[in-house]
Amino acid sequence: MVIHTEAGQEGQVDYGEGPIVRQPETGKYRRTRLFVFTLAHSRKSVRLISFKSSSRIWAELHEQAFRRLGGAPRVVVLDNLREGVIKPDFYDPTLNPLYADVLRHYGVVGLPCRVRDPDRKRKVESGVGHAQRTPLRGLRFETLAEAQAYLDRWETNWADTRIHGTTKRQVATMYAEERPSLLPLPIEPFRYYQYGDRTVHLDGHLEINGAHYCAPPGHIGRVLPVQWDDQHVRLMDPQTKQLMREYRLQERGRYRTPIEYMPARTPTTTLQLLAMAAHAGKNVGALCTAIHRDTGEWGVKGILGVRSLLRQHGAIAVDDACAAALEMSVPTYRFVRRYLDRNPKPRVALRQIDPLIRELTQYRDHINRMTKESSDEPR
Repeated sequence: MVIHTEAGQEGQVDYGEGPIVRQPETGKYRRTRLFVFTLAHSRKSVRLISFKSSSRIWAELHEQAFRRLGGAPRVVVLDNLREGVIKPDFYDPTLNPLYADVLRHYGVVGLPCRVRDPDRKRKVESGVGHAQRTPLRGLRFETLAEAQAYLDRWETNWADTRIHGTTKRQVATMYAEERPSLLPLPIEPFRYYQYGDRTVHLDGHLEINGAHYCAPPGHIGRVLPVQWDDQHVRLMDPQTKQLMREYRLQERGRYRTPIEYMPARTPTTTLQLLAMAAHAGKNVGALCTAIHRDTGEWGVKGILGVRSLLRQHGAIAVDDACAAALEMSVPTYRFVRRYLDRNPKPRVALRQIDPLIRELTQYRDHINRMTKESSDEPR
């Protein structure tokens, strides 16, 4: 049965085996993948060649097809391949989140076929076989660009000018009539991202590429879906998939904590820790206070690290290192540790005057008093 589709309503997409092309990394010939996107009304197809496939490559090929067509159909019918569909289900399918966002960016709805039922997208299946039998059969190419250019020339000079067997009309003429019905392309292309699941640790943060980002309160121990690119990190709600928090990308080892997520009061244990640091030295106390001021309760680990350095190197050496950190405006545990590692044997200055050093006369009087008391005792 022939399915008739209105202009601009539907597009069908599929993968097939592409031509043999020499791979630049290995220098050996390798079978490529042929991506075909066909408009269901006019049978106009876009055929693209790729060495490999992934969820991002699959989405990028869709974008290239939309740009070549000058618009996007309202519905895309696809197979249940992993790049597009995570959980195949005819009534409630789960699309790949990146692919779903790309389609949403262009205003397109993804419609997976029934499992093991490719006849629903018979038009694109025919387009894949047409390219395999006609221009690409038995050919080899030295580069991917050469193969794509050859396929584009065939598409323009032969595939678009042919009279389609079902419609009995020229494909290029029907595409010219259908193109005004396609959805207009957005001004900006889609901004791609990586995604994954991350567990919120006991300090309320989750980790992305060595940097730590604070989750909203109440999510400790839960697994949150996360999206990130070269500029932003987005924390999503696990149930609704809606955006909960967005951060600027941080360097490795950095913590990102909003002010509203900070505790209203400093815990008593933290105040005691800061008091012990101040007792160890003036600069040690100032550095630990700066760490707590900049990072809040999440900087307690850094303060404990400074405390461990006191046991390893002594109060005088650590106090000098903290003074250098404050002078250079780098109040971090990492700087103090590296400073001490590069100066393993700092010069120790002996102090002549100190509250703990008593006058020699006091020792003399104490010895005389103890000697007199021992001589007065009866033998």
